[in-house]
Amino acid sequence: MKALAVATGLVFWTLVIGIAVLAFFPGSDVGDPVAVLQIQPAAAPDAAAPESDSATEAPAPPGAAEPAPPAEAKGQMDLPPGFGVPSQAPQAPIVEAPTGQMLPVVPPQPAAPDDAAPPDDSGQQGAAPSAAGTQQAALEAPAAAPPPPPPPTIPDSETGSITLPPAPVAELVEESQYGPLPRVATDGRRPIDVYARPSRYVVAKAGDPPRVAILVTGLGLPDTPAGDVLKGLPAPVSVAYGAYGRNLQESVSRARDNGHEVLLQIPLEPNNYPTVDPGPHTLLTSLPPEENMKRLQWLMSRYTGYVGVTNHMGEKFEAASQSMTPVLEELKRRGLLYIDDGSVKESTVSQIAGTIGLDYSVVSVQIDASNLAKQLAQLEATAKERGAAIGVVKATPATVKQLSDWAAKLQAKGFVLVPVSAAVRSQRPS
Repeated sequence: MKALAVATGLVFWTLVIGIAVLAFFPGSDVGDPVAVLQIQPAAAPDAAAPESDSATEAPAPPGAAEPAPPAEAKGQMDLPPGFGVPSQAPQAPIVEAPTGQMLPVVPPQPAAPDDAAPPDDSGQQGAAPSAAGTQQAALEAPAAAPPPPPPPTIPDSETGSITLPPAPVAELVEESQYGPLPRVATDGRRPIDVYARPSRYVVAKAGDPPRVAILVTGLGLPDTPAGDVLKGLPAPVSVAYGAYGRNLQESVSRARDNGHEVLLQIPLEPNNYPTVDPGPHTLLTSLPPEENMKRLQWLMSRYTGYVGVTNHMGEKFEAASQSMTPVLEELKRRGLLYIDDGSVKESTVSQIAGTIGLDYSVVSVQIDASNLAKQLAQLEATAKERGAAIGVVKATPATVKQLSDWAAKLQAKGFVLVPVSAAVRSQRPS
């Protein structure tokens, strides 16, 4: 009996102790369940993840979120095992609900100030830029655009040697479906300003000698003389190239290298068109302005480096103001001048150009090889009367030789030979 009583007591106390233990530990089926916080320790950033053993690894509780693998941290100090700086937002601790479901506990988040600064490159929120950072940003800022190159130096004498700036100048080029077109630069520079031969007589002053200018035409056309027809031509003499020749840019560049400023000679409709046909891109009075503008832009795209435009024929076209006005407006918009060769008695150029403010001039004397000396004398007389005069002559070896001899005697007679652009601009109203 005594032994039975002892055994019964042991069993009783064992049950009491077991019930007490189960009441205070999770997973117990006895008594009311207890909510327990389960906080997962962060893994060290440089610690290698242990290989999992499917045979011994305990399964995760149902509904528990899988921990995200730690991101590779660079430039961080070594931490003891069980500590780490998470690369992502920290996970909320997990609470085991009475039903056995794991629920996240969301800790209260501090409110961000309204004027919180965005994170800088170092990853710190709201960090004020340091003096070194400000200096570095200033060094890395894009440099200001370089100033435009200075204009060519004016020679001591108008006939002195001079190197014109190479063409094209990028700021004066507009790319089009036809090719490069002249334009006014964003800083206001125009082709007439940049590509012109410099002259001290651009602005007319009291006491200046009479100014005479010569424009040699007929270059860059099917009937252009072979060879270097301009050899020996005085540098201040301006030259005009058409749009149908070969190697036009090479020829224009060579002329400019020799000091000659260049104009573009465009074909305009004559009275007896198409019996006399100046070319396939001739501007016609029968075409709408849009079509003439396409032809004009094709002509202007054949080469670069010219200061303006002059006409090739055009008795009918220059007399039609409705056809001529859009052309002159386009030249004005692109910063070019216009020279009327004086062959059209009923030309409307003067009236239109004066209205829109285009730099222009009408040739005073048309010079031909058969009567060159007399017509050059007439040019001198006109220059004396008006202060400036322009003559136009077709390029031939004979005329170039006579022009060279004539120019050599101008200074002794009290005249000065200037480029066409200087004669045009010196006649602007002051």
